[in-house]
Amino acid sequence: MRSAIGASSTSKRAPGPHPRVLLIAEAANPEWFSEPLLGWSHSLAIAAVTPTHLVTHQRNQRAILRAHLPRKAFTVIDSEAVAAPVFKLSTLLRGSLDKGWTTFAALSGISYLYFEWLVWRKFESRLRRGEFDLVHRLTPVSPTIPSPLAAKVDNCGIPFVLGPLNGGTPWPPGFDSVRKKEREWLSYLRGVYKQLPGYESTRRHSTVIIVASRAALNEVPQQYRDKCIYIPENAIDPERFSLRVERLVRFPLRVAFVGRLVPYKGADMLLEAAAPLIRQGKITVDIIGDGPEMPGLRKLVAEAGITSGVRLDGWVQHSHLQRRLVQSDIFGFPSVREFGGAVVLEAMALGLVPIVLDYGGPAELVTDSTGYRIPIGQRDQIVARFREALTRLVRNPSGLREMGTRARNRVLQQLTWQAKARQMLEVYRWAVHVKRDRPNFGMPFPDKPLPVIASPRGVLPGGPTSSER
Repeated sequence: MRSAIGASSTSKRAPGPHPRVLLIAEAANPEWFSEPLLGWSHSLAIAAVTPTHLVTHQRNQRAILRAHLPRKAFTVIDSEAVAAPVFKLSTLLRGSLDKGWTTFAALSGISYLYFEWLVWRKFESRLRRGEFDLVHRLTPVSPTIPSPLAAKVDNCGIPFVLGPLNGGTPWPPGFDSVRKKEREWLSYLRGVYKQLPGYESTRRHSTVIIVASRAALNEVPQQYRDKCIYIPENAIDPERFSLRVERLVRFPLRVAFVGRLVPYKGADMLLEAAAPLIRQGKITVDIIGDGPEMPGLRKLVAEAGITSGVRLDGWVQHSHLQRRLVQSDIFGFPSVREFGGAVVLEAMALGLVPIVLDYGGPAELVTDSTGYRIPIGQRDQIVARFREALTRLVRNPSGLREMGTRARNRVLQQLTWQAKARQMLEVYRWAVHVKRDRPNFGMPFPDKPLPVIASPRGVLPGGPTSSER
């Protein structure tokens, strides 16, 4: 489908079935990972279903041009006068780019406010002329960062869509030592952000709030929850994950882990859980990733006597990741505080069977028919429960491929960027009153998509009659 990005008209008109959208994604980069890749992938997918114009940070410009997006299709904002010193301060306080994410989010809010002020200066006249039917802030994803733009856009009579917002998953009991190793001191005061200037105004002036998890919904004040629609933060590009597990199920079963090797991701717990089965020759474990925990993991492997059954050779280029993953049968991911879980989706898209904790984002992506959700507990309980799940699969691996196929189908049907774009178009139509029914895709998504249900607010002002729908 041809991208409509940058195709907005300059004429005023009533919103139609394909609203003209000003997409605000400060982080949007096709060559990076995490939130920048999310911002880029999501914005490009939305552009395929409705006219959009992307607004992003100047740091992303070269990568976007290398991705062959026309220069007229996006605008870059140079906020480095504030962003650069804030980043330096954040790096100093965190001590490592892999840690202290709550501190990073808090300080990023300062530079983002300046970014939005520059966006308003650049687009105020065009918004007042009615060149766009709505404004959508895609990134940042953090709910702690306000958007003063929401009130300005609302005062122009234009809907403002906020999200996906994700965060708010508490640190589970018993992991204070991990919390300190992650330098998450500010997380003890995280709830204070709700008292900061701009928090309430952002939600009051937003027409729609996209929440990417149940934890994120719980963070929204009750009076604004009728604006909320659940859509998970992450998705996959089927072209990047086009292979699938085809090897015959045979011993040793192969378990893969992908992620930064930091304390809360739990790679050490996976290795401890699998250790007896590795020594028996029943399982091998492939740890894909790198980080400050690598030396400790190497020591654990040596002391446990499982060197022959563990692969620990660092990062794999994203373009090569699927080739590596399809060599495995199971995806083991005992992360104790995961908001999204993109790597879980990527593994499922290839047909791996996921084993995750029943806590945070991954638990909302995996269902009982597509994987295993392990109850969270103290560290030793998690290790024991993962070991039990792996042992059951060793005793009876016959259903692995069937479950992996269901996992793959779930992702391809509901959790691709194209599927998210279609969902977002329904949200936009509701926001501009073209549709009277609030979209409801389920929370979390069921194994099969749900139909749209009627909005509890009834027919929206200016919405279509039943004969027009």
